Amino acid sequence: MTPPVGSRYLRWAKLHRPSRYDLTSSGMPHLALADLPAPPGTLALGGTGAYGYGALGNAIARRYRVPADRVVQALGCSMANFLAMSALLGPADEVVIEHPAYEPLLSVARHLGASIRRFPRRAEDGFAIDPAEVARAVTARTRLIVITNLHNPSGAFTDDETLREIGRIAESAGARALVDEVYLDALFEAEPRTSAHLGDVFIATSSLTKVYGLAGLRCGWILAEPRLACRMWRMVEIANNIGAHPAEQLAAAAFAGIDAIAARSKAMLDANRDALNAFYRTRGDLEWTEHRAGSVSFPRLRRGSVRRLRRVLAADGATDIVPGAFFGMPDHFRIGLGVDPAAFAAGLERLGRALDHLDRTS
Repeated sequence: MTPPVGSRYLRWAKLHRPSRYDLTSSGMPHLALADLPAPPGTLALGGTGAYGYGALGNAIARRYRVPADRVVQALGCSMANFLAMSALLGPADEVVIEHPAYEPLLSVARHLGASIRRFPRRAEDGFAIDPAEVARAVTARTRLIVITNLHNPSGAFTDDETLREIGRIAESAGARALVDEVYLDALFEAEPRTSAHLGDVFIATSSLTKVYGLAGLRCGWILAEPRLACRMWRMVEIANNIGAHPAEQLAAAAFAGIDAIAARSKAMLDANRDALNAFYRTRGDLEWTEHRAGSVSFPRLRRGSVRRLRRVLAADGATDIVPGAFFGMPDHFRIGLGVDPAAFAAGLERLGRALDHLDRTS
């Protein structure tokens, strides 16, 4: 049987009607070209056609303190995840993936024909990872353990000791651990962390999309030990061959000014974090975890249905949320904090009114 193709969540994200005060966005508002540091000289349309753009690969390596031969360039984090999983999984293999999970990760595994096993991240535990649950899901056929950090959809952070334990579990099964770190830079550390520093068992993926507002550049990457990185470059040969060179040059320039770009994002996310936590404290109709970092949160609706809540929100056409059904938890919904603070506050106000209406009519 041919595995299913595509992603239900991404189809919805691409086709759903944008709202004025949109609470679905998990990425920062787009930067304008004028806000980017200018690349040297005039943008060239054609590069060397080799394996990535050297200036960009070196910029990624410097930023995340890894050797350049561990960097594989990709068209966004989605392509990075696809390349990494394609290099490691086939129809006879097994992959262990967290629940709830970012749905496209499951879709890639299904497309590759791999068998999927799940381990839970429980809301009552703040969506923290329990390594014992990971160990129970792993078998002799497991070739890859997949997690997100910060967690998508909850924003929960996984610390280094938990990651090391996951790495030990993977090594004992002859597997690898893939960590999608596309939200991790929202911790805004002076030296951005990455699981790639914790051992060769780890593969880290990320991009300039979510935290930096640079989705249009499609600048993603994989950090992996050199032999595995070389194998992933082989996957690039048959996936996209070469990158879009003007975008590569702009991305390399963006890294030169990345601290200023990060400061813009931090100011927005700090304001929205405080507004969201204040909103949560007024809502007895939601189960929630205090939001600490990142651009997504995942509350649970105590009464009524998320589908009906979205219908109420749609009545004025100004606000929307991401249904938790896309993450396998239909009583939850995801709030995106990647919005200008004034628009975010307006969206929360409308969400509160919709929740009040749901309470009155349930």
